[in-house]
Amino acid sequence: MGTKERRERERAETRARILDAAREMFATQGVGAVTMRAIAERIEYTPTAIYHHFKDKDALIIELCHADFRLLGVELGRSVRIADPVERLRRIGTAYVQFAITHPHHYHVMFMTATPAHDHDDVSIQKNNPEEDAYGLLVQTVAEGIAAGRFRPEFTDAHELAQIHWSGIHGVISLHMAKKSDAWIDWRDMATTAARMIDVLVRGTTLPEEA
Repeated sequence: MGTKERRERERAETRARILDAAREMFATQGVGAVTMRAIAERIEYTPTAIYHHFKDKDALIIELCHADFRLLGVELGRSVRIADPVERLRRIGTAYVQFAITHPHHYHVMFMTATPAHDHDDVSIQKNNPEEDAYGLLVQTVAEGIAAGRFRPEFTDAHELAQIHWSGIHGVISLHMAKKSDAWIDWRDMATTAARMIDVLVRGTTLPEEA
């Protein structure tokens, strides 16, 4: 490996360490409480040098979300080969819940943290590509179901229906993540409750299958 390649690899490894440390700190301490200096200290990096990788905290947050949404898109994209749109919708929901369980810090930063306003010109994810764009996959799936007459007639807007399903599942996940330590509530298992929510959403929005 040449000097240039080695430097590029080291730079990529350092960026990954910064992102990993920031993700964990943002999720556990809150974005507002975490400074670039604190992130640098966590990975034993100089505060000044961290700015060679990210110009400010907003830039770090944006890149972190882009990276994590790529990962989510890949994991949900495995459902794209399921032909039946309703079954695919169930699988997408199940995969989404599993992502939250497996990557709680990713999920917290992606969906429970306000991100800086920015354009999406520099996003490497191809919008509406169902193998990369998780939201695009969800919308495409319900649109196919609507076109096939699988959903109740009041559901004609694919984006609205996609957001109904997304919001319902996110509600279960976010409540458990934010309040799981609150002994006032007799919490049930998140994965089981989320699975039941998926079933409720599907049965509540689809037409009964003909016998």
